[in-house]
Amino acid sequence: MLEKKKIGVTIADAVEISGMSRTSIYEALKRGDLEARKAGRRTLISYASLEAHFGSLPEYRGGD
Repeated sequence: MLEKKKIGVTIADAVEISGMSRTSIYEALKRGDLEARKAGRRTLISYASLEAHFGSLPEYRGGD
């Protein structure tokens, strides 16, 4: 049996999953740091793009 797994999320879901603000998500899209696709009126971001963007953020080093 095939396991169903989402490959993309809406902007609202990306905000919830990542902990980033809606504005930060849109800014990352505008800069090209996140890739999105349109499905009708919906904007979808792939999990892969979201994970890659998160991984590219600077690491927190206490005291910065």
